[in-house]
Amino acid sequence: MHNQKDRPKQKINTKTLTRLLAYLSIYKYRLIIVVICILASSVTSSLAVLFTRTLIDDFIVPLLGESNPVFTGLMHALFTLSGIYAIGILASLIYTRIMVGVTEGTIRRIRDEMFSKMQSLPISYFDSRTHGDIMSLYTNDADTLNAMISQSIVSFVSSATSMLAVFFSMLSLSIWLSLAVIVLMFFILQAVGLIAGRSGKHFVEQQSTIAALNAYVEEMIHGQKVVKVFNREQANMQEMRVKNAAWYQASSLANGYAHSMMPMMNAFGYLLYIVLALVGAFMAINGTANLSLSGTDVMTLGMIASFLTLSRNFINPISQIANQFNFIIRALAGAERIFDFLDVQPESDEGKVTLVNITEQDGKIAETTEQTGKWAWKLPLGENRVEYVRLEGRVALDHVDFSYVEGKQVLNDITLYAEPGQKLAFVGATGAGKTTITNLINRFYDIDEGKIRYDGITINKIKKADLRRSLGVVLQDVQLFTGTVMENIRFGHPTASDEECIAAAKLANAHSFIRMLPEGYQTVLKGDGSSLSQGQRQLLSIARAAISNPPVMVLDEATSSIDTRTEALVQSGMDKLMEGRTTFVIAHRLSTIKNADVIMVLENGKIIERGNHEKLLQEKGVYYQLYMGSFELE
Repeated sequence: MHNQKDRPKQKINTKTLTRLLAYLSIYKYRLIIVVICILASSVTSSLAVLFTRTLIDDFIVPLLGESNPVFTGLMHALFTLSGIYAIGILASLIYTRIMVGVTEGTIRRIRDEMFSKMQSLPISYFDSRTHGDIMSLYTNDADTLNAMISQSIVSFVSSATSMLAVFFSMLSLSIWLSLAVIVLMFFILQAVGLIAGRSGKHFVEQQSTIAALNAYVEEMIHGQKVVKVFNREQANMQEMRVKNAAWYQASSLANGYAHSMMPMMNAFGYLLYIVLALVGAFMAINGTANLSLSGTDVMTLGMIASFLTLSRNFINPISQIANQFNFIIRALAGAERIFDFLDVQPESDEGKVTLVNITEQDGKIAETTEQTGKWAWKLPLGENRVEYVRLEGRVALDHVDFSYVEGKQVLNDITLYAEPGQKLAFVGATGAGKTTITNLINRFYDIDEGKIRYDGITINKIKKADLRRSLGVVLQDVQLFTGTVMENIRFGHPTASDEECIAAAKLANAHSFIRMLPEGYQTVLKGDGSSLSQGQRQLLSIARAAISNPPVMVLDEATSSIDTRTEALVQSGMDKLMEGRTTFVIAHRLSTIKNADVIMVLENGKIIERGNHEKLLQEKGVYYQLYMGSFELE
C-alpha cells in the first residue's frame, strides 16, 4: 500500500474541464435558464429562513400573550411562506428537467464521437489495447461523466450559490454571530481540504482499476472454452481476485474518505449550532447590541432561530461541495481517458485514386453511377483531367520490408507478382509473415521500404476505402453480427437484393444448410452465430465475400479449424469464389493449395522457395518436407 503522506492532493484538471464545457456550450441558453433557476431556488430558500424571524417576532410571539388570539395575520404569513417555498420548488423542478436533456444530449454526442473515432483508427491501435479497456470508455467513464453533468456540477453551483445567499442573509441578522461562523469554518475547511485531497487521488485510481478489471472479465468471457480445456479456472480466479482487490482498495479508500465527509460535517454542524445558540442566548439575555447590515438592534428570539437555521443551511452546502469535488475529479479522470481516446491520430489516408463503376463502348471507358459490375481506377491528373485504369487484380510487391516494431523486422525483401486470375499460396511456420503480407495489401499497416502496386498503381496513392472495397477477405476466425442470416451475408454489399444474397449463398455452398434453419434466411443469429457449426459460419463468411464480388480475394487459413468432410464443402465454395479472381491463400493444410499457380514458402520473413506444387516437390526442399509430413499425417 502506498504511504498516504506521499499522495499529492488531487486537483481538477482545468484543461479537461474546459474541453468538457465546450461540449456544454451548445446548450448555453438552456444553461442560462438553469443558472437563473438555481439562483431563484437559493434566494427563495434564504428568504424563507429570513421570513422565519418575521413569523416568530411579528406573528407568533405577540399571539402568545393574548387571551383571544386572532390568527388571520399568522395565516397570511404562512401563505406567504408557502408561496416562497413553492417558487423554490418550481425553480428546482425546471432546472432538474433541463439538465436531464443537457446531460443525455452531451453524453450521446460524446459516445457518437467515440464510435466515429473508433471507425477511423488503424488496426494497430486495437492490436495494442484490450477490448475491455476500450469498452470501459463507453460504460464506466461515460457513466461517471453523465453523473457529473447531471448532478455534481448542478449541485456544486447550487451549493456555492446557496452559501453566498445564506452568508449575506446571516450578515443581515448578526455580524457578530457571522464572525463566529467564519472562525469555526476556517478549521472545518482545513479538515475538508485534507479529506478531499486524499479521496480525489483514489477516485482517479478507481477509474483505471475498473477499466483493467472489465478488460480481464471480457477476455475471460470470450475465452471460456480455452479456460476449461486447460483447467485454468482456479488460476484465473486468483488473477481475478488480484485485479478485483486493486479496484476494491482504490474504491474503498476513495468512497471511504468521501462518505466520511457528511458525518464529519454533521458533527461540525451540531458543534456550530451549540456555539451559536450559546453566543446568541448570551447576547439576548445581556442585551448586547447586535450589529447587522441593517444597523444596530437588540438580539431577539426570532433572530436566534433564523440564524441557527441559516447556520445549518450554510454548513450543508460546504459538505455538498466537498463531496461533489471528489466526484468531479473522478468524472474528469474518466473524461480525460475519453478525450485521450478522441485525440488518437486517425488512420492517415493520402490517397487520391478512387474506384468507380464504368461502362465500355468501342474500347472507351466511361464513368457511371449505375452498378455495372465493371470497375476502374480513377486517377486525377490535374487541371480537371483524369485517367481510367481497368480494375483487373494485378498485384505486385517489389522488395518490401516491414516491421511492426522498429528494429524487429518481420518481412525482408519480399518480391512477388500476381497476374489477374492467378492463385498464389503462402506456406510457412507460424510467425513466418504470411498474414502480414495480406495485411500490407489491405494497408492495415504501411511498409517500411519497397513498393506495393495494384494494377500498376502504388497503393499509397489509392484511397484506403476504395482499395479495401476491391478486396475480399475470408478469415480463419469468422465474425458474425447480431441479425438475420440475410443481413450477415448482405454485410459485404449493403445494397444487394435478397436474390443476390441467395445467389451468393448458393455459390458458397451455404444455401442448403440455411434452408434447414428454423426461419431460413430470416433466422436471427446471436452471440457471433454460436448456434452454428464452425463450417457453417465459414460458409456464411464466404457468401459474404462473394456478395461483394471483389477482383482480388484473400483467404487466411479459412479451412484450418473445420473437419475434413466440411472442408471439402467449404473448399468447393472457395473454388467457385476464386474463379477468375486473383487470390492469395494462406495455407494451413497443404492439400488445399495443390492447384495454386504459385506457392511461396516463407521462413523468418523471407521467401525461400517458390513455384507450383510439382516443381516444389521435385526440388525436395522445405515444401517437400512439409508436404510429405502432412501426407504421412493424413
